[in-house]
Amino acid sequence: MGEFEQVLSAPVTLILLISNIGLSFAALTNPSLMDKLIFDVSRIRRNNEWYRWITSAFIHGGPIHLLLNMYALFGFGPAFENGLGTVAFLAIYVGSLLGSSALMWLEHFRDPNYRALGASGAISGLVLAYAMFAPMSEFTFLFSFAMPAFVFSICYILISAWASTTGSLPGVAHAGHLGGALAGIAIVCIMWPSVPPHMVDEIVAATRGF
Repeated sequence: MGEFEQVLSAPVTLILLISNIGLSFAALTNPSLMDKLIFDVSRIRRNNEWYRWITSAFIHGGPIHLLLNMYALFGFGPAFENGLGTVAFLAIYVGSLLGSSALMWLEHFRDPNYRALGASGAISGLVLAYAMFAPMSEFTFLFSFAMPAFVFSICYILISAWASTTGSLPGVAHAGHLGGALAGIAIVCIMWPSVPPHMVDEIVAATRGF
């Protein structure tokens, strides 16, 4: 089955791709819509517009931002959804999205000027959840060199936590990335409690010869 056929067989992934692309371009060409959907601490606090926790994950700051996230969703989504099932896949995506928004809120709720957008947090949860099922699968980092999925996951969490707590690498919602990643891991541990010990066994077996 080709990649596009896989997408067509994965309804949640297909809907997410279409909605992210459609809403992102609509918001980029309509500032009032962007203002209505973005994660905006002042609006959430003042007007109780908690829906922004969700809508902000369907819009992006520009074509490159959108392309990177949709490339990751296109790459991981179809096979993962077809393997897990639509309901389980949707649970991980939505749970990761909410985990991303929750950690952004906890870190920035005192800052009325804080705004954020993008699907990165939800996709971070998907990617790290996938890594738990296949810890030795090969991930390519920044399109250059490959590493096992579990190594990528550790690096991703450490870098996100460091950047979030120190304020390094500004302009990126590191708390959102971290919250989504941790939520994805937590959901796998809750829904599939046999996966973490199996993951450890697989890593130990693969690294025993080193």
